[in-house]
Amino acid sequence: MEEPPRIAFLGPTASFSHQAAIESFGTSAKLLPCVSFADVFAAVQQENVDYAVIPFENSTNGSVVQTLDLLADRDHLYKDTRVCGEYYLTVHHCLLVRKDTSSPERPSRKSITKLYTHPQVWGQCELFLSENLKGVERQDVSSTSKAAEIISTETTEGSAAIASRFAAEHHGVDVLEADIEDKLDNTTRFLILRNVQSGRTSQPFVGNSGAISTTGNKTLILFMVNHDSPGALADALLVFKTHGMNLTSINTRPSRKRPWHYIFFVECGCTPAADDRQVMEGLLGRLREIVEDCRELGTWKDQLHIPS
Repeated sequence: MEEPPRIAFLGPTASFSHQAAIESFGTSAKLLPCVSFADVFAAVQQENVDYAVIPFENSTNGSVVQTLDLLADRDHLYKDTRVCGEYYLTVHHCLLVRKDTSSPERPSRKSITKLYTHPQVWGQCELFLSENLKGVERQDVSSTSKAAEIISTETTEGSAAIASRFAAEHHGVDVLEADIEDKLDNTTRFLILRNVQSGRTSQPFVGNSGAISTTGNKTLILFMVNHDSPGALADALLVFKTHGMNLTSINTRPSRKRPWHYIFFVECGCTPAADDRQVMEGLLGRLREIVEDCRELGTWKDQLHIPS
């Protein structure tokens, strides 16, 4: 029998990354939690896994800067790690409390004095929190799953967590209120990573669906410009237009070469065509003539489906 794929995800178990990994690759895959973003990238680079699933951006709260910084790879630690796919997970947050078998009454919102969750979640649930839990102490933790784990063992009264129903079931805690996110279409996009030198991942990523998307491609490109040259960024972006590429997002992170000097991450897309690769090579060739440190970080099939 063919060996199941090895998948790294940002742990611990029962995190949203864990859920995205299961939905992307299925329960037959060998799923390996990693304690940090850097550990996920290292697992791919060292070929300890075949793929990795890592959060990239949230529709409510924006980009995940830890992922951007690792993609920038300023110290050249992940030279063979590339993006090969994406997965969109609709994220529903729940207010969780510890099971209390000694009392027939469930805790109420008024009894909550301390709240645990991942820092990204506060901004995704701000309306609910300001209306119902204003003034309650907020404690940042490493993941939503960790928040659920903490309240499952904590004996102090008044503690609660924000996490998924998946995490609640895994850690044996109660859902006090479900779907407390500000927007019911709250979605996190995860990137699928692979090592381009590994023979185990030479085929296109198809995920748990078993079929390659028929939509267009996306490509993520990193570059820097001469900040002292007027119009340098405009000249770089014009290259995408002249090659027929639609810009779908632009992000920046400090280059750390000097203050106020930036790395630009540009994601672009086009419709499927036989000469996609030829067009991209032409774009990259022209871009390298006018920018600094231009790198392609991966090309994959667009999985976004926006209802009309």
